[in-house]
Amino acid sequence: MEGVRESPPMTAYRGRFAPSPTGPLHFGSLVAAVASHCEALRHDGQWILRMEDLDGPRTVPGAADDILRTLERLGFAWDGEVMFQSGRSAAYAEALERLQKLGRVFPCACTRKEIADSTLNFDGERVYPGTCRNGIAPGREARALRLRVGDEAIGFEDAVQGPVRQDLARVIGDFVLRRADGIHAYQLAVVVDDAAQGITDIVRGADLLDSTPRQILIQRLLGHVTPDYAHVPVAVNAAGEKLSKQTQAPPVVSDLGAQVLVRALRFLGQNIPDELARSDCAEVWKWARENWSLAKVPRQRSLFTAND
Repeated sequence: MEGVRESPPMTAYRGRFAPSPTGPLHFGSLVAAVASHCEALRHDGQWILRMEDLDGPRTVPGAADDILRTLERLGFAWDGEVMFQSGRSAAYAEALERLQKLGRVFPCACTRKEIADSTLNFDGERVYPGTCRNGIAPGREARALRLRVGDEAIGFEDAVQGPVRQDLARVIGDFVLRRADGIHAYQLAVVVDDAAQGITDIVRGADLLDSTPRQILIQRLLGHVTPDYAHVPVAVNAAGEKLSKQTQAPPVVSDLGAQVLVRALRFLGQNIPDELARSDCAEVWKWARENWSLAKVPRQRSLFTAND
């Protein structure tokens, strides 16, 4: 595709954008794409695309191609071929086996209803109570596989949100690595793929901020280097709901070109001149390369934007 460019020699910076093809690209996803692309441009680094289509039941046929065409029309340029998670199950299975050999994985027989009925709560979030961590009850069969969480308190410095620290046992509990339907969980897959693609810096939406400590734990157990993180505000509607297919977020109108990119950059706190909205995409990206500043991105988890 035209959006693909030949990969330059390895650089110190490798960023990525990893959408889930559950529908067309909407403004919320565009914000993450713009932020990650701009950081790569400012560092003269590589920008990688990955389709997180691991969850087959949620994947919409044709959505991946539609997202790529939209990115092309908006002037995004990525390095190398696009990785598709749907073809990576062997790599996830190998990583899971390594974790099992460390004694950190156990089978869980709990159904969704049982988990919903028995989970603990911390600050409004459900915490797995460890029902099966010491063995499955007689007569029950394993469904999912979970990572046994110890007393790890994971901390890191987020380039936008500041210091983050999470006591996994208290806030999350033992979490799923392979689901009851046999699909490897996002937390495992994303770690394996980031390591395989040599990702050094992850710029993504703040809705994934609370997942990051789990990913860092898996990285450490597998011996992978932890990337630097920057979680930008998530675009929400008037009801405070994240823009998504479920909240009926409309597709990005790529025909608007520069106007769409300028809107995303302003959402991200960038002082881009008004006249660039009437230029072309190439001019916007030229401005971004020279002027983008992660320091100007609002240190908030979410920001309202009109759902139009």
